[in-house]
Amino acid sequence: MTPPPAPTEATGAGAHAGAGADAANAGAGTGDRAGASSADRARSVDRARSGPAARPGTGLDTRIGLAVHGVRLAAPVRRTAGAGPSDDGHVVLGGRGAALPIVATSRYEVNAGRLLYDGTDLGVPIEPVRRPRFYDLVTADGVPYEQIARLHGADVLATTVLQTCVRYQEPDRCRFCAIEESLRSGATTRLKTPAQLAEVAEAAVRLDGVRQLVMTTGSTAAPDRGARLLAEATRAVLAAVPGLPVQVQCEPPGDLAVLSELRAAGASAIGIHVESLDDAVRARWTPGKATVPLAAYEAAWAEAVRVFGRNRVSTYLLIGLGEDPDELVAGAERLIDMGVYPFVVPFRPLGGTLAARDGAHAPDAGVVADVTRRVAAALRAAGMRGADQGAGCAACGACSALPEAGG
Repeated sequence: MTPPPAPTEATGAGAHAGAGADAANAGAGTGDRAGASSADRARSVDRARSGPAARPGTGLDTRIGLAVHGVRLAAPVRRTAGAGPSDDGHVVLGGRGAALPIVATSRYEVNAGRLLYDGTDLGVPIEPVRRPRFYDLVTADGVPYEQIARLHGADVLATTVLQTCVRYQEPDRCRFCAIEESLRSGATTRLKTPAQLAEVAEAAVRLDGVRQLVMTTGSTAAPDRGARLLAEATRAVLAAVPGLPVQVQCEPPGDLAVLSELRAAGASAIGIHVESLDDAVRARWTPGKATVPLAAYEAAWAEAVRVFGRNRVSTYLLIGLGEDPDELVAGAERLIDMGVYPFVVPFRPLGGTLAARDGAHAPDAGVVADVTRRVAAALRAAGMRGADQGAGCAACGACSALPEAGG
């Protein structure tokens, strides 16, 4: 039986907004981007439509179809709102951890451990990640562990240390971010203390076999942008669980010496996430963060590579914000040359975000496949694998198809 190709229709909320026509609906299509000729844009679109996603039967096509269009799934481990991609359920798909958007209208469905498309078995085993035992516990000060940190994929613990962001007022807010919505719903707490994080991490490792920890934070008004909260938390966790790989994530700090503080605290990897390398796209989608110039990101990445090492630094690049695909790939290649891992992920308009409110749609699956394959090829040529980061989003890989593409 030949599986179908990854579909290309948009699903709306629960997936990511796209390049080309889909992104134009969100107000930031490639046609608005200054500097690209119509011929350049046409070549990008033609390659996407006639290229990888049009060939059925590959694991990458299926993975991208799921990432863009979501799945009907009853998932014991799932996320709603918060920082980063969410509104998803966590599964083991063909032996890999994956975080898939849950979309009630998706043509993909999980039934009896099999992945179906319009009722056809695609021949891919898939099982929801079981509810972890540490979720049933409460901290010494009475807070449910699940409100302190969450399981991501099958064996990654993740937390947002500070659940508020100085940039969350609507004029400054990142249009894809829902960091404070989970706080408003009561699903988490505003500030996780080092003692709480250490307690939960120890239990998650002991009871559920967690193998790495990812800690992000909302940005603060302080010059360190919240990085010192991460350093304090890292020290506490590693005192409780020596040797646990930890990735920290923050904006470029005003004083780059803070990056050395994070490494000295025991962090093994760092994410400094820019989301787009196109200034026009940044101004549209991340207006507050766009006040931090790309030069500041480049300086922070360079210093982070010096401190943490090559392929221990990463950044999210979102596919579907309107950046020209060729320029996105070229930017990813420049990051790779610096020793920075470009974690390419399809944009997903989450419930409660400005993007979802404004009707943003999923990116075209062909564009996602094209960009993912080309970035994965560049990573392979440079000898950089996400798994080698030890900890973090690239090491986990659940939110991206890069692992299936060989990145």
